Order: sequence, then C-alpha cells, then structure tokens
Amino acid sequence: MEIVTSDQGATARVALTGRLDIVGAEVIALPLATLAGSKQGLILDMSGVSFIASIALRHLVQAAKALSRRGGRLVLLNPSEMVAEVLTTSGLTDLLPIVRSDAEAIAALGTLQRG
Repeated sequence: MEIVTSDQGATARVALTGRLDIVGAEVIALPLATLAGSKQGLILDMSGVSFIASIALRHLVQAAKALSRRGGRLVLLNPSEMVAEVLTTSGLTDLLPIVRSDAEAIAALGTLQRG
C-alpha cells in the first residue's frame, strides 16, 4: 500500500494505491488517525485501491468518526466499482460519502465550513 499526502490547509488529500488488506490497512492506520486528529476535512483518493478488507473499513470509520466529532468530514474520491460496492453493501456511505470529482469533494467538505 502506497500513501501520498498533500496538505491543503484545513484539508488534506490522501492518495492510496494498492490493496487495503490486513497489511495495507496497517500502513494507513497511523497516518489516517493523525490526519483525522489535526485536519477539518480529508479527501481520500481511492482510485488506486483494488481491494478493501473489513479491517481497512474499520480504520476509515474511525477516522471519519474522529473528524465528525470535531465537525469535520472524510470523503472518498473515485473508489473502484468493487470498493464502492463493499462500502454500499456495508451501509457506510452516509459516514463515508463517495464523490466522483475533486469539485464534488471540495463541495462536500465546503458544506461543513458554511453550515
């Protein structure tokens, strides 16, 4: 699992590439928790993720809840069809909204600052 983070002020964009299996989930656990504690918004670019396991869902949910407690939000950008299906089937799309463009991601995060 490769993780590339770019800081955008109160928001961070995180590009993930690889498999979010047990090993991949371990790679993202600390960086996600750290960002969730220090940022207002997280955009996770999931376009390079080919597989997601339940342990990875757990880390995503924990980060989203940490952000939510502080009035922030995490959005998932362009997950593959398989990953999106897992998220939808798991009933997590309210907590982990799926967006299909940078503009949509920024709009989803922007509603926090306005609302």
